[in-house]
Amino acid sequence: MTTPSSGPGTAQKRTRTRYVTLAMLVIASAVALADRANLSIAGSAMSAELGITPVQLGFLFSAFSWAYVLGQLPAGWMLDRFGAIRVYGIALFGWSLLTLAQGFIGLGPAALAVTLLFALRFLMGLVEAPLSPGNSSITASWFPVAERGTATSIYNSAQYVAVLLFVPFMGLLVGHVNWESVFWVMGVIGMALALVWARIMYMPGQHPRINTLELAHLREGGANLDGGTVQGERQKVRLADLKLFLGSRQMLGIYIGQYCLASMQYFFLTWFPIYLVKGRGMNIVEVGFVASLPAIAGFAGGILGGVISDSLTRRGFSLSVARKVPFVTGMLLSSSVVLCNFVGSTYAAVAIVTLALFGKGLSAVNFALIADTSPRHLVGFAGGLFNLFGSISGIVTPIVIGYAVQATGSFTEALWFVGAHGAVAALAYLCVVGKIGPVHPQGAHGGAAGVLSSAPRA
Repeated sequence: MTTPSSGPGTAQKRTRTRYVTLAMLVIASAVALADRANLSIAGSAMSAELGITPVQLGFLFSAFSWAYVLGQLPAGWMLDRFGAIRVYGIALFGWSLLTLAQGFIGLGPAALAVTLLFALRFLMGLVEAPLSPGNSSITASWFPVAERGTATSIYNSAQYVAVLLFVPFMGLLVGHVNWESVFWVMGVIGMALALVWARIMYMPGQHPRINTLELAHLREGGANLDGGTVQGERQKVRLADLKLFLGSRQMLGIYIGQYCLASMQYFFLTWFPIYLVKGRGMNIVEVGFVASLPAIAGFAGGILGGVISDSLTRRGFSLSVARKVPFVTGMLLSSSVVLCNFVGSTYAAVAIVTLALFGKGLSAVNFALIADTSPRHLVGFAGGLFNLFGSISGIVTPIVIGYAVQATGSFTEALWFVGAHGAVAALAYLCVVGKIGPVHPQGAHGGAAGVLSSAPRA
């Protein structure tokens, strides 16, 4: 075990090693989300070459999420059992290898292309399952409570970083090389990043460049330095742990909010580029650059949501106010995507989606609730359960849009469907969640059950 630096030269000033860790989470998450979005960029050219229908494309978009749903609870358990750093790094290499393989489906019979691509996307979703709960678990270990909202919003901004950095690049690859090159290039980038991860990522107590002052700052601020261990041993996940979360009205409201928020995310990562191509008449190279505008707004909203939340916490507002204000405001803004149905200008439609993505970014502060509400030894499991609900939306949203587009020949109904989720999410937080606080296992804290400890109060 490496001893954190604590010599005379480092004891005078607190290190900032946690920000290097956060930067790696952002980069790894951006690569992961670009790997999810690459099918949307390659989709139009691939569909034309391989004869893929809108409904088939909808199922292909959802294939990732089918496996992602199935993998969330096992992934959360693995993170708690084997350590978030190790599991995350292995997953990063695995999903990148599967991304690379998708570039070769055109070499086989066209009749098998959809089946092979569905299988590869499904496996990728299974391997990538530790991503979101891993981000939450690592953030809980590396950041005190008062900094966690901002840190969470920063790594959640990775989806917009992915669009800003990779979508224009992938659009150029499709337009000037071929659609297969998108998968080859992104796969190689991810595998190279996995090697970097293995070399520089540690938990706080083992990091060679952290000093005692930063460790003390984390410990005193409520960071989960043990990474999920309790009295030196990792606990087994029990059925009672699942009941703890699903039996809480607070948590059910939070899960509804995550399902609705993810609908906007999956629309943007899957059908939005195709909407601009087929619904607004743009070419894929233009789409690659135009899509960066909503991404910039989403990035700004994501950072601002975390800053607002942490600012409210430092000013003495309750955790409920600090987390709900940016979430509810953001989800109401995201519902404005339905206004695209009432404008004829492509630029006006892009401006509306830009506003909606800004709102979605504000709402991403909800990921901080995993650490805010979970028992310390179940952060990974709780993150997996939370992300499971978002992943269900990743199944439903692309398929519903695919059927709507094929049946009507337009995106009108699809935009109504996506926009309605913003209003539902806001209502869930206002009417269902109640007062936000930690849930406790049966018998903890004087015998209070988890359901009672999180019951909504005014």
